[in-house]
Amino acid sequence: MAEKKVVPVGKKLRDFKLQDHNDSGFRLSDYRGKKVLLSFHPLAWTPVCARQMQSLERSKKALDKLNTVAVGLSVDSVPSKAAWAKSLKIKNTRLLSDFWPHGGVARSLGILRADGISERANIIVDEAGKVMFVKVYPIRQLPDMGEILAAL
Repeated sequence: MAEKKVVPVGKKLRDFKLQDHNDSGFRLSDYRGKKVLLSFHPLAWTPVCARQMQSLERSKKALDKLNTVAVGLSVDSVPSKAAWAKSLKIKNTRLLSDFWPHGGVARSLGILRADGISERANIIVDEAGKVMFVKVYPIRQLPDMGEILAAL
């Protein structure tokens, strides 16, 4: 199998717009002047993905102090994300749906898998819209939030 080209550090990202779990639009360019943590998880309703999104929620104050907005992304639909956020008691972290075109943002970043889900990955975009950190994790591994906070 050919090695995927994951978005490199230093690349300026193209703007994108996705709907969040509240069916509100999220546009990357609206966050210029802040860092954005794009925290991709394969699928909602799975244990490691739940812990990953809960770690974003728990880290909100620390991320705010670092001028960073964190969002969770997967190929799940908006209604699925809404029900999942409610079940996890996610109130401050936007969960974005990369549902249609299916996995379009994940594909543009080189992290859409052949099975139609994204890799588990954290991508940090700097205040100017350039990638400053990329890490793809083994699918069953919970990302270390301490590592992300250190990178910020």
